[in-house]
Amino acid sequence: MPTNKGKTLGILALAGVEPYQEKANEEYMGVPQQEHFKKILDAWRIQLREEVDRTVTHMQDEAANFPDPVDRAAQEEEFSLELRTRDRERKLIKKIEKTLQLIEEDDFGFCNSCGIEIGIRRLEARPTADLCIECKTLAEIKERQMAG
Repeated sequence: MPTNKGKTLGILALAGVEPYQEKANEEYMGVPQQEHFKKILDAWRIQLREEVDRTVTHMQDEAANFPDPVDRAAQEEEFSLELRTRDRERKLIKKIEKTLQLIEEDDFGFCNSCGIEIGIRRLEARPTADLCIECKTLAEIKERQMAG
């Protein structure tokens, strides 16, 4: 299959893992599919941890006590944005680890709300998804109604 820097037939590979190619009459969330999603989640988790390490190194290397308050404020704002991003990634790492645990418990790929299959393509797009598209849409509508 021709590939081009993480792309296969126009589909971008998540975390460097090519999209899953389902076989005829294949059992949903059988061992091959579970292994595929473990590989995606592990690669994603490694990427996020490397980002955390890069941020720590960057902040240590770039930390300076600028005499100019504007320069100091700009650096503090940059660091603040980086830390917020890393905090979101830290939460995502926890969600990835929870999802890997669901795979180990053979409870991955099914909607937490209605119990139906979430679907390979949705999980390819968002491997930590725990709701099918219909339940997620309903949850978002309810969330907007509560906020509005």
